[in-house]
Amino acid sequence: MTALSTWRDLLAAWAIPDTVHPPESPWVLPREVFLRRADRQIAEPIGATHRLAAEALREPGTVLDVGAAAGAASLSLVGRSNVTSVTALDTDDELLAAFAERAAGVEHRLLSGRWPELAESAGVADVVVCGNVVYNVPDLAPFAAALTAAARRRVVVETAARHPLTALNPLWQRFHGIERPTGPTAEDLLAALAEIGIEPKVVVWQRPPEREYAEFATMVDVVRRRLCLPADAAGEVERALLEMGVDPEMPPDLGSSGRDLVTLAWPGSA
Repeated sequence: MTALSTWRDLLAAWAIPDTVHPPESPWVLPREVFLRRADRQIAEPIGATHRLAAEALREPGTVLDVGAAAGAASLSLVGRSNVTSVTALDTDDELLAAFAERAAGVEHRLLSGRWPELAESAGVADVVVCGNVVYNVPDLAPFAAALTAAARRRVVVETAARHPLTALNPLWQRFHGIERPTGPTAEDLLAALAEIGIEPKVVVWQRPPEREYAEFATMVDVVRRRLCLPADAAGEVERALLEMGVDPEMPPDLGSSGRDLVTLAWPGSA
C-alpha cells in the first residue's frame, strides 16, 4: 500500500457508521468560525502560514487562495505585503460573499467550485495559499500537483496536525460507544506528498486560544449535529463538553483546524 492510498483510506474511514442514523446532516460548516478567524487574522496576522506567504511577496505579486473561506490566509497579506490582486476559490458561496465584503478596495476575483477542477479558470499566481482544506481531499496527488503548477514562486499549505474531527472522539465513545479513527495526521500528509516528489519546508506551530463562537449554545448545537444526535440531546452534549473542560466563555470549534497546526511551503513550477 502506498502513502497516497493510505491517505485516501484513512479519510474514507471517517464515513458515518451504518449503525448510526443522523437526524440531520452531520457535516456542519460553521461559517461563524471562519468569519471570526478571518476577521482576527486580517486585523492582526499571526502564524507561520502568514509569514511564509509574506516572504514570497517581498516583490509585488498575485495570490490565489484555494479554499479561501472569508479570506484569513490571503486578505491578511493585503496592505502588509506587495499583493496586487487576489483570486479566491471556494465551494461555499456564502463564504465567498463574505470574502468579497472583506476584499472591498482590493482587486479580486471569486471562483465558486472545487480544486483542481477550476485550476484552469484560476490560472497562475505568484503565491498560492491553501488553508485547512487537505483533510477533505482524498485524491491528494492531482490536488497538490495543481497547486504547484499554479504557483510561480511558492505554495503555502496550512493544515491541522491531525484530522480535526479526532477532537470529538471521546464524545463518540460516550454517546455511541464507537471508536472513531485517529488519523490521518500531518505525518501521513508529508509521506503522501513525498510520493509525488514534494518535499516541503515544515513549520509546526500553535494558534492561541480564541473565542470561536459568540455563544456556547451555538457550539453545543454544532457538536450535537456532528455527533448525529437529536435536538433533545443538547443538554447532555452541553454537560459532556463542560466535563471535557470546555470553557463556555471561550468556546472553540471541535472539528475544524484546532490549535495545533502545521504549515508546509514548497516552490511553484508555473
